[in-house]
Amino acid sequence: MARKEPLRLAALISGGGRTVLNLDDHIRRGELNARIDVVISSRSEAAGVERARERGLPVAVVHRESMTPQAFQDAITKAVSDADLVCMAGFLSLWRIPDDMMGRVINIHPALLPDFGGKGMYGLRVHRAVLAAGRTESGCTVHFCDNEYDHGPIILQRKVPVLPDDTPESLSARVFEQECIGYPEAVRLFCDNRIRLTGREVTIT
Repeated sequence: MARKEPLRLAALISGGGRTVLNLDDHIRRGELNARIDVVISSRSEAAGVERARERGLPVAVVHRESMTPQAFQDAITKAVSDADLVCMAGFLSLWRIPDDMMGRVINIHPALLPDFGGKGMYGLRVHRAVLAAGRTESGCTVHFCDNEYDHGPIILQRKVPVLPDDTPESLSARVFEQECIGYPEAVRLFCDNRIRLTGREVTIT
């Protein structure tokens, strides 16, 4: 059964914030029964901080460099504690997810996991690796997070062809078009209570 009240989202960013803005676009168009309660950035200079503020979204900056590792973990946990769903949106730090929040944290990765994921695999690095491997297909993956980089049960994937003349930039643009569809779709499935997570198995009803 679909929710009546908007799904409360917290978004974690470290860069430009395009993924958050895309979710906000879907919400503003009435295509997603959700609201973004807080955008948390690990970097005050991230372009996404100003972009989110321009939209009127609440922003909190948690400076990883100025905190002990445990203080950073605790600050992130506190900042997202009231959210129904936490959306990783280009967050480059590893947040240790508390046990009681497992199954409520999702991420989108610009490759078809389990390939081309892991620490340090983000942005154009991913697309360069796909091209270097000679793959003919790429795409994006939305998955539940655990406490490893780009790891956890997969909710959905959207695929694109890798073209013979692709550059990392052109492949990135094609994959991002699918990210803009896939992430809101996954959030909508969560909002409508259509995702069943049993151990490491995901079922869409």
